[in-house]
Amino acid sequence: MGYPPVIFLRQSNILFIRTFMIFFLSCMILKLNLCSSGVPSSLKTLSLDGHFSFDDIHHAARDFGNRYQFFPLAVLYPKSVTDIATTIKHIWQMGPSSELTVAARGHGHSLEGQAQAHRGIVINMESLHRPEMQVYTGKFPYADVSGGELWINVLHESLRYGLAPKSWTDYLHLSVGGTLSNAGVSGQAFRHGPQISNVHQLEVVTGKGEAVKCSKEQNADLFHSVLGGLGQFGIITKARISLEPAPEMVKWIRVLYSDFSTFVRDQEYLISAERTFDYIEGFVIINRTGLLNNWRSSFNPKDPVQASQFKSDGRRLFCLELAKNFNPDKTDTINKEIESLLSQLNYISSTLFLSEVTYVEFLDRVHLSEVKLRSKGLWEVPHPWLNLFVPKSKIHNFAEEVFGNILTDTSNGPILIYPVNKSKWDNKTSVVLPEEDIFYMVAFLSSAVPSSTGTDGLEHILTKNKRILDFCETAHLGVKMYLPHYNTQEDWQAHFGLHWEIFRQRKLAYDPLAILAPGQRIFQKAISSL
Repeated sequence: MGYPPVIFLRQSNILFIRTFMIFFLSCMILKLNLCSSGVPSSLKTLSLDGHFSFDDIHHAARDFGNRYQFFPLAVLYPKSVTDIATTIKHIWQMGPSSELTVAARGHGHSLEGQAQAHRGIVINMESLHRPEMQVYTGKFPYADVSGGELWINVLHESLRYGLAPKSWTDYLHLSVGGTLSNAGVSGQAFRHGPQISNVHQLEVVTGKGEAVKCSKEQNADLFHSVLGGLGQFGIITKARISLEPAPEMVKWIRVLYSDFSTFVRDQEYLISAERTFDYIEGFVIINRTGLLNNWRSSFNPKDPVQASQFKSDGRRLFCLELAKNFNPDKTDTINKEIESLLSQLNYISSTLFLSEVTYVEFLDRVHLSEVKLRSKGLWEVPHPWLNLFVPKSKIHNFAEEVFGNILTDTSNGPILIYPVNKSKWDNKTSVVLPEEDIFYMVAFLSSAVPSSTGTDGLEHILTKNKRILDFCETAHLGVKMYLPHYNTQEDWQAHFGLHWEIFRQRKLAYDPLAILAPGQRIFQKAISSL
């Protein structure tokens, strides 16, 4: 929406001036139609099932990263998809004369203010409980869930039918719409792909306020745009998630390596083997110091010694974490399979630790650490995380520099490292991946100690992150950032590379005024000066 076209007709100058004055006065009325706090009063007149909050907005200006605070003008608590569509359509119809933007906030687990909207509207997606979650059994089971639903709730509901989603994140207290807007990666991704590869259908509200159903067969471009689209093309209000029969129990295994080459060779063997484990991850152990450094270790083997308690004595240790799902009546068979698989590996023989837990206990393992950290006031601290996709051919160069020179004394949290198969990812989605068939997820899940100026302080961690990124760039490793964050469109263009033009065209098609997800800092809403 812009200025009216100026059409000069010799005999209609008066008509033109009159039309222009009406348009000008309309714009001025729109600008004056603001309450004292800057909130457009028209928002208060919208007919909604839910409601706006104009006062209790502070929580919407915080997230798990705990580094940025951008306060919105209002928080929408929708009770229906119509509430979301009505609100966005209203802002769309206000045109470029309005500065309002909209961000969808799930469980607030973003890291860089991505779910915040400075002087805009934050939609609290957790309040969207309609339609109720529905599980469908049969040959190809699935669940229809709200975009604001947490994965932990999807797990518990689907288990009532003996089913569960195929692909997970390590932490389940995240919203469905939030992870699908990124990718959703964990140790099952080598087999099933990320969560965005396990979705049949979406319901999306675009930046024009249109509620649209989409799938690979219907509105396919929007479907692929939104998956991994960082919230740029629409807000996911409903998703149809693929399910599979759920096991009751899990054999949870950890083994240690002192040699990086052996460690990655065994990982790559396991993800390519026909019969293998159901979950494969790895992590780096660097002179463990303190609870924050080890918050992810909820592993409880029958042997009282934990792998994380080993000292590296100046070396790095690499831990391979494995899981095999089973039902109690197949225990003997599973034990033989595990024994056969482990016999093919070259870990330090004295470091085999095995635990047997329920399927839910395994999947929800990180939550136990969250509870522990919250009790000590160490959860709501800055989390300057850095997540990277590193091509297989460059993983040794990466490890030599990062683990050998940049991270020399300690780490400030878990460092995950494990390979995934690109063939399990849909290349039509918005996610940008390395060029190679196998690449590694490398995640530096750092926590900063508040007020610290030492090695566990925020600035020190940010400096290390920058050194890692600078090395990746100068060494031309072909690394791509997962959960990316950049401050300029030029950097975003470099991130997307050849995919940038497709991404930009999709933005113009589904959110041409750049109303959605301003916290990603990819596009800025163009504001009319009138």
